[in-house]
Amino acid sequence: MGERADGRPQIVRGAADGSDDPRVRAVLAVLAGEPRADVATRWAVEPVLLDRWVRSFVEAGAAQVTNRPVGGVAQQRDRFLTTFMHGLRSPLAVAQMWVGLLQDTPSDAPHDPDTVREILVHVQDTLDQLDERTTDVELLTAAMLGRLGLEARRVTVDDLLAGLDEPPAAGGEGGGVELHVDPRLFRRVLRDLWTAAANTDPRPRRVELEVVTVPPWIEIRVVRRGAPVRPESLHAMFEPFDRADDDARVTVGLYLARALTVVHGGTMGVDQDDDRTVFAVRVPDARLAGVPDP
Repeated sequence: MGERADGRPQIVRGAADGSDDPRVRAVLAVLAGEPRADVATRWAVEPVLLDRWVRSFVEAGAAQVTNRPVGGVAQQRDRFLTTFMHGLRSPLAVAQMWVGLLQDTPSDAPHDPDTVREILVHVQDTLDQLDERTTDVELLTAAMLGRLGLEARRVTVDDLLAGLDEPPAAGGEGGGVELHVDPRLFRRVLRDLWTAAANTDPRPRRVELEVVTVPPWIEIRVVRRGAPVRPESLHAMFEPFDRADDDARVTVGLYLARALTVVHGGTMGVDQDDDRTVFAVRVPDARLAGVPDP
């Protein structure tokens, strides 16, 4: 997504160098001397977020010039690999345990069909976990390397929500609002936002979903009503493969959801007060970006 002469965003496909990304455009405008407040207003982002983009851009450039890794990149890489391997070993060990129970049964002993069926269900569940963890890493790696291809098309919010286990009703401007996204990937984003809002302690009284236009973006808000989430929990949600509350597995939290949002040219954030926590994702408004109707 870039910026047209009239100031509206323009969605481009397949830009590998980032020159048409709104974050890069915003950063270059700041580095060229344009007031930060003006740039933040034009792109409808918080100044603190714009500051973070500028800092990351400069640090990455300095790392290229000096041929040194940025900050704690090596430590983050090692932590990622360690926790990912833990994420593979845990379900693998469970699958091996259930298969071992079958193997330890004497060949001449009668096999209870219900017991065998239960064991196979557990094995299938753990194999599904392994498959999901592998898919998570494949998507993360592709997104980080800029190699994740999008099959974007115009789709309504209701169409995306229909793929969730228990689709919520869309408030605000409603589920008829159209987005220009890859349905398969963006459905994961909404699923992960909803799961984070609904399942994080302290559990909320209720969770709602709203759709709001914030030019030049469409913003989808997952709003949890209830006691605020602990700051350390919010931070951990965006860390790759953080441990789940039961300490029995690791998850990608919202790290993958944020990476997929960035690939769509969007942003993700969270804000809260004493009774309301809002997880929000923004993507370019297809109506302003000149995306033709199908």
